[in-house]
Amino acid sequence: MNITTENFIFIGSILLFISVLAGRTSYKFGVPTLILFLGIGMLAGSEGIGGIYFDNPSIAQFIGIVALNVILFSGGLETKMSSIKPVLKQGVMLSTVGVLITAVTLALFIFWLTDFTIYESLLLGSIVSSTDAAAVFSILRAKNLNLRDNLRPTLELESGSNDPMAYILTISCIALVQHQDGGFGSIFVHFILQMLIGAATGFLFGLGSKFLLQRLKLGIEGLYPVLVISLMFITFSFTDLINGNGFLAIYIAAVYLGNQAFPQKEEIFKMFDGMAWLMQIILFLTLGLLVFPSYIVPVMGIGLLIAVFQMFVARPLSVFVALAPFKMSLNRRLYISWVGLRGAVPIVFATYPLIAGVDKAQMIFNIVFFISVTSVLIQGTTLGLVARWLGMIEKNNVIKQSHPE
Repeated sequence: MNITTENFIFIGSILLFISVLAGRTSYKFGVPTLILFLGIGMLAGSEGIGGIYFDNPSIAQFIGIVALNVILFSGGLETKMSSIKPVLKQGVMLSTVGVLITAVTLALFIFWLTDFTIYESLLLGSIVSSTDAAAVFSILRAKNLNLRDNLRPTLELESGSNDPMAYILTISCIALVQHQDGGFGSIFVHFILQMLIGAATGFLFGLGSKFLLQRLKLGIEGLYPVLVISLMFITFSFTDLINGNGFLAIYIAAVYLGNQAFPQKEEIFKMFDGMAWLMQIILFLTLGLLVFPSYIVPVMGIGLLIAVFQMFVARPLSVFVALAPFKMSLNRRLYISWVGLRGAVPIVFATYPLIAGVDKAQMIFNIVFFISVTSVLIQGTTLGLVARWLGMIEKNNVIKQSHPE
């Protein structure tokens, strides 16, 4: 079945309705909602019972970028400065040094395991080097765990701020694969500039958004959420236009704005909470439609080995090295290591090599897809179990639930 203008709304609304019903009951069976959304997309796809043919990485990438804007902004709005201040340095180390160590460690393993060149190995390692904000935000909050020692702010700060590092590494490695006469020095300079510009514009747009929301008298309450949405996309697009990292900018802007007073704040929070869920559903449905299951089967062996290495070697190594300067218990480090969820972000990043026409891009995409699904299935379903095993849950395990499940 081909998606046309006439049937797009009908098909989309049916898939959305099924996803909402599936998400409402998924945790009764211990399956993360994100996997349900992905599975529904695959079932509706060209090799599933729906037979919907969708093979357009450019559209999937666009949807992914829009969805990640909303998910990161929503997560930033709900982040309390009082909770992240004590763990700010730890989060920054995890989202920079930790991502870099993960990418390099995975690259060395992939280079040893496969016939990939070192640059192709670095590309694959970079794509799956960051934790996924959509997965971490939704699963941690849906599981309603009251974690000890500021663990949740640490994990959410890391997942919300480490995508820029993985993005820069991915784009730089694509350039290295296609132009192998390039150097690593240019990658470092590019990274520093993107991070500095992203952080600066994010803070400035946060200040500007606060000023506008407090001073503008729109007269119509419903226009305030629309204004915030426009400010969110302006922040991302302007930062990207001046060669900064838009993902970092909108997260910083949202964290700053979320800790200020402005009109209709509670209503805007609720609106973005619903939008974040909507974007997660649309994103995972789209990625499910994009994948061809028959392409996944030949790479399952390699994908499983890389996924296991990432979960039990690369991620723990990066966490222990990145957090070496800080005093904390072994169990806390181990739990942070386990919450290294991969999800939609690596799959979205895997569309960049496809669009760029990189050799082995399709194989890379299929491996990344399998790694992400494996991570959410294994790590996502055991977050509560591992937290209890490591003693990372407060005795009074009751917190406010941000996302309905």
